[in-house]
Amino acid sequence: MLKLAVIFLVLGLVLGGLGFGGVGGAFVGIAKILFVIALVLFVIFLVLGLVAGKKVKDAL
Repeated sequence: MLKLAVIFLVLGLVLGGLGFGGVGGAFVGIAKILFVIALVLFVIFLVLGLVAGKKVKDAL
């Protein structure tokens, strides 16, 4: 997911530099959305991993 965010960001910057501001802005917006989604998923899986790790530790 982060890989896609970086790709969209780079494409947006290149398109903006070439004069295609509208399309470049759309690509940067998509990159922001993908980055936020990746960040939220990271936090969710981090919390789930910590909770599951405590349950496994308690079971042993």
